[in-house]
Amino acid sequence: MADKVAFDLVSPEKLLLSEDVEMVVLPGVEGDIGVLPGHAPVITQIRMGTICVFENGQVVKRLFVEGGFAEVMPERCTVLAEQATSLDDIETSAVEQHIKDLRDEISVADNDEERAALEAAIAVENGKLEAVNHPVY
Repeated sequence: MADKVAFDLVSPEKLLLSEDVEMVVLPGVEGDIGVLPGHAPVITQIRMGTICVFENGQVVKRLFVEGGFAEVMPERCTVLAEQATSLDDIETSAVEQHIKDLRDEISVADNDEERAALEAAIAVENGKLEAVNHPVY
């Protein structure tokens, strides 16, 4: 059995990451999923959260995803993410300002649909702050 699993992270726009890794931990809708070489095949939905890539028993990359799907095979893990951002690229002050701006927009929103979309955007921004301020691994 191989000692690595091929990991691909894909967004609608492009291939974001493609490398062989020791392990990847995914935020599945029913709980976190640790993917090692030889994992049983599964297709699952991914919730908003952090993907952690491990090498030599240590997390080497943390990526925030807004949701998506994962296909796991014994030798490969592919995540199709709605959006993905490295935690290293998330600036807390910019996220906090964006949340403030979104809240201001809610106060003048014309209808429930617009308010719901703005609230969903705030939830994503709060998810980013949670991921940056409270890493899982």
